[in-house]
Amino acid sequence: METPRVNNTPLLNKNTVESGGATAAVVFSTLVAVSGSFVFGCSVGFSSPAESGMISDLGLTLAQYSIFGSTMTIGAMIGAVISGRVADHVGRRAAMGLSELLCIAGWLSIVLAKVAWLLDTARFSIGIGIGILSYVVPVYIAEITPKDLRGRFTAAHQLMICCGVSMMWLIGIIIQWRILALIGAIPCLLQLVGLFFVPESPRWLAKNCRWQECEDALKRLRGHRADISVEAADIREYTENLQHLSQTKLSDLFRQEYTRSLTVGVGLMVLQQFGGVNAIAYYASSIFESAGFSSRVGILASVALQVPMTVLSTLLTDKAGRRPLLMISAAGTCVGSFLTGLSFLFQDLHKWNAGAPILALVGVLMFSGSFSLGMGGVPWVIMSEIFPINVKGLAGSLVAVVNWLGSWIISFGFNFLMGWSPPGTFFIFCAICGSTVLFVAMLVPETKGRSLEEIQASMNPIESQQHAGIGYADIAAQA
Repeated sequence: METPRVNNTPLLNKNTVESGGATAAVVFSTLVAVSGSFVFGCSVGFSSPAESGMISDLGLTLAQYSIFGSTMTIGAMIGAVISGRVADHVGRRAAMGLSELLCIAGWLSIVLAKVAWLLDTARFSIGIGIGILSYVVPVYIAEITPKDLRGRFTAAHQLMICCGVSMMWLIGIIIQWRILALIGAIPCLLQLVGLFFVPESPRWLAKNCRWQECEDALKRLRGHRADISVEAADIREYTENLQHLSQTKLSDLFRQEYTRSLTVGVGLMVLQQFGGVNAIAYYASSIFESAGFSSRVGILASVALQVPMTVLSTLLTDKAGRRPLLMISAAGTCVGSFLTGLSFLFQDLHKWNAGAPILALVGVLMFSGSFSLGMGGVPWVIMSEIFPINVKGLAGSLVAVVNWLGSWIISFGFNFLMGWSPPGTFFIFCAICGSTVLFVAMLVPETKGRSLEEIQASMNPIESQQHAGIGYADIAAQA
């Protein structure tokens, strides 16, 4: 079948190959971007090791410290709301820079704080910063990397979050909390400086009709000897076809052509959060203690497992594909939740008292390791790939807000659920994780090895048909 054409130019030729590979510029730009992911992880991991020291030094009550911890999530929801608009208006680099300024101000305020309200304000500022970073980092990486490397490089976002959390947990054991906060500001400064040396996203430049800068950024990213003509033409043509849709409103996201993209993006985030990940992350110590197992040993075992599993996920994202990793990961979290719930059920029934704590450890470790393999990072990879550039800002903000709202609901409600029924709580998580496998199998596309334009055209066929003159059969043939 002949490749569909608009204005006598091929649109999204299925034989298109993005120029270049893992050039030094792509690697360095990705490292600078994921410094923001590391900041994200440090922010999440700070509160647990700092709790006892802050309460003791500042005379805080447990309620005051709980407010301190929760204000970051509230700030992150606000940051997520504005993240897409900020990244669309000022660019991906400037959005990351603004985020780091907010985080630096927050970390330094924690270092100097002597009263509770200043701590809360500082934590809120950090929350806004990481709310923006949670969207813009994976989007920037997806927009600068060649399609054959995009999954692996974007998955590094979750790897660095995991590394940031783990670092804070480990060094927080021996370092005073003010020094720990000062250390948290270091990766912020590293990214802030690094942003001066990386190119802007070529697709953002194209969206803003800065065509020469778009080509210059592509040459820099793909190598000056690489032939970028086909990739640049595809980006330009796809962007021009969507140009009249660039001024989008929130209601536009719910048009028929975006139904599948929105369902996949929001659905993955809802299932990720309501599967119980933050219940495990925030309350692992109390879960282990409730199950009768050493919390210190359990947490160290979790850290030792999460990092290598996240590394494995990063390596496999472009080889195994997104869908297999998601389904295997969700199935593993389903089994892990079931085993943990079974452990609590045995305790309630006063049966197998010797083995129940071990069963809880196995369940939590299986959940944590399986989550790190796919459900932790791959939903963010897919989110960065499936939305067209004209709605990416709004859609990305909505997806990030859903993620942070789910995080807050689970972290706030988990203790109430455990008070109702510990086994019932984990069996609910088990059911949600099981439904994730079905959701991925039925709705989530495989995006491995396809350009962003190809993915978006295949997932939004009505838009492509209406505005580029392409039929459904042609789009299916290209996909």
